[in-house]
Amino acid sequence: MTGRSIQWSNGTWVVPDNPIIPFIEGDGIGPDIWRASRRVFDAAVQRASQGKRSVTWLEVLAGEKAYRAAGEWLPDATLETIRTHRIAIKGPLTTPVGSGIRSLNVALRQVLDLYACVRPVRHLKGVPSPMKHPEKLDVVIFRENTEDVYAGIEYEAGSPEADRLREFLTASFGAIIAPGSALGIKPMSAEDSKRLVARAIRYALSSRRPSVTLVHKGNIMKFTEGGFRDWGYEVAREQFGDVTISEAELAQQPSANGKRVVIKDRIADSMFQQVLLRPDEYPIIATSNLNGDYLSDACAAQVGGLGMAPGANLGDGHAVFEATHGTAPKYANQDKVNPSSVILSGVMMFEEMGWSDVAQAITRGLEGAIGAGTVTYDLARQLPGARTVPTSGFADAVIAHMPGSQTA
Repeated sequence: MTGRSIQWSNGTWVVPDNPIIPFIEGDGIGPDIWRASRRVFDAAVQRASQGKRSVTWLEVLAGEKAYRAAGEWLPDATLETIRTHRIAIKGPLTTPVGSGIRSLNVALRQVLDLYACVRPVRHLKGVPSPMKHPEKLDVVIFRENTEDVYAGIEYEAGSPEADRLREFLTASFGAIIAPGSALGIKPMSAEDSKRLVARAIRYALSSRRPSVTLVHKGNIMKFTEGGFRDWGYEVAREQFGDVTISEAELAQQPSANGKRVVIKDRIADSMFQQVLLRPDEYPIIATSNLNGDYLSDACAAQVGGLGMAPGANLGDGHAVFEATHGTAPKYANQDKVNPSSVILSGVMMFEEMGWSDVAQAITRGLEGAIGAGTVTYDLARQLPGARTVPTSGFADAVIAHMPGSQTA
């Protein structure tokens, strides 16, 4: 195989001009949107580098395709390939509800210790939105990715495990739990909370964003969600005390003494109002796993929905970029749905790799296609006068509007 592996050295990606990048095309609509996205990526790399760079795409299997081929949903070979090449991208994977396998997405995050789910949410000009001023929302959400209820520690109602745990909690701690309850455990640690908040603060500094807001439900869950809040303030003081200041301290000394990032905190339910009413006051949010899931999707709804929402799962030396929506099996193999979530996840991937020129070319192409009203059905039904095109046709339009084309 031509191409070379991406390396990780002293906290930095070392990216060759011809990196090997594993991909998982995904289930349901995954193959359709991956084919379109790959064409966009290859065109952007070629144009931005004038042919001096290229990507060698390496397919690895997960989900239904893996199960059909090897009888496994997430083969060890897939994990090993991603470990070796370090950066990967994927389409949506099947997650059965209520029974069967646990989420493959969660498994990837936990096995590879991809502790930060990073979801930038901003409005692309021309995308229909239910908001009067969707451009005011420009937020990057850092969601802790390995703990909280997503740790998967739960027991079915009436099972021996649930009954034993209930008996222990009621007898040892006086907990009041109805007989026959299903039970789940919500672990949250100082170590994992702090590394997530530290990553958010580093991003705020590098991107020159003025604040990081810790979102939690610590008024009710005082030792888990409340712990997340306290640990967030602690890491800000311990590791970034020379450049950060708390909102409370700022109220007492408005000059901030040259400190560049304000650390705030908000209760989760209040935050849902804030991202609607005052979104421009919250450029970066750091939060726990479940809160981050809710908030990411709520923010995405303001700028066009999950079809326009990219995502990245980042660790120290490994990263997997992904579509944030589901598999939509009823539209599989119809060349119909919007591939923008995967395309924008590719933008994030190329930015992380240091190929900002490629990322900018893709973004210009997307904005051009949408601005011209050449869109898939989901956007066309909200845009008067738009021309509906299939998934593959949307990729054509994005490429046609990239810098260096006759249309651009």
